[in-house]
Amino acid sequence: MSNHHEDPIVAVVHQWHQHMAGQFPGGLDTLLDDECVFLSPIVFTPQRGKELTKLYLGAAGQVFPGDAAESKETKKSSFHYVREVVQGHDAVLEFETMIDGTQVNGVDMIKCNDEGRIIEFKVMIRPLKAINLIHAQMKAMLEQMQ
Repeated sequence: MSNHHEDPIVAVVHQWHQHMAGQFPGGLDTLLDDECVFLSPIVFTPQRGKELTKLYLGAAGQVFPGDAAESKETKKSSFHYVREVVQGHDAVLEFETMIDGTQVNGVDMIKCNDEGRIIEFKVMIRPLKAINLIHAQMKAMLEQMQ
């Protein structure tokens, strides 16, 4: 039985949270493996490679802060993680946010290798209305980024 804190995913999730807070110097370049695969809730085909994964995560980062106006008193976006399951090489991070007044509930599934680099990043979202909203926003975002 290995010590849970030695699981490679523990450090990765810590770094991911730092990255989300804008406090991880290496950013996605350090976090992601060159062969990382991104599985989008919207795009059927897996997006392979660090650059594509960065593109999608970057676009998602623009879309997912959600309605900052919803939480004016806190002066921060409505995006927040509500639950984590972290073990071995895998993490499941559940999040909630508001986009255009719609409650979005989703999951980031992160898989890392022994080196502590992310090799797979999968996003699942509900409900359908939220997926449709995000699809429209992501499409616009990715077109701008092209």
